Amino acid sequence: MNEFEPIARFYDVFYGERDDDVQMYRDFALAVDGPILELGCGTGRVLIPLALEGHHVTGLELSETMLAMARAKANAAQMDDQVALIQGDMRDFEIPERFALSIIPINTFMHCYDTAQQLGCLRSIHRHLQPGGQLVVDVFHPDPQALLESDGRLVSEGTILDPETGHTIHRFYTRRMDLATQTQNITFIMDEVDSTGTVSRTLFPFQMRFVYRYEMELLLRTAGFSLEAVYGSYDLEPFEGSSEKMIFVARAD
Repeated sequence: MNEFEPIARFYDVFYGERDDDVQMYRDFALAVDGPILELGCGTGRVLIPLALEGHHVTGLELSETMLAMARAKANAAQMDDQVALIQGDMRDFEIPERFALSIIPINTFMHCYDTAQQLGCLRSIHRHLQPGGQLVVDVFHPDPQALLESDGRLVSEGTILDPETGHTIHRFYTRRMDLATQTQNITFIMDEVDSTGTVSRTLFPFQMRFVYRYEMELLLRTAGFSLEAVYGSYDLEPFEGSSEKMIFVARAD
């Protein structure tokens, strides 16, 4: 079992309807001529909408369960000819195709836990891009106030009904920051209540390595990319000190 399997069956319950970034990726996809590679594609939240618009999309994902869910969605949408799904680790991978665009949505890059893994990921992408191919990476902006709040406190994210099981799921999380390693140690806590009132608890501990703006720019240059832009939102607003996002757009040299 890899590190993401415990969360796989809950993923769509909490994130399946999220689409605030999808239009941005549609726009980037329309601007290129060629196939697209998504790293950490999960259950196909971004990949399926791009395929439905006629793009050929390859998804790389470590979790077998999430890949199976993405495959079922592609089959249901009759997108088998548009979608390729591959189990693999974004930190070091080799596949035969070359791509016009690669995307890493919603903090997925932060699952590279040190500089070697970060460069391994970016260099793997560079090898798989066509000359001049584009890369889009979405990570959160490590605002000092947000870092201060990562002190281990228990935070409730509310309650949701699982449409497949009818169970109620209460989700909580804790975050604790290690500034020396630029790492957030996070634990998701899912309390699932069935029709009899029985509670089943699932714990999902994981890490995320955050990056600062100029650190990321240096990583991109070291891996062979030229930076085109840094945006602060999915509407591609300029990146500012108050921005919650850092969206890096780079091109393979």
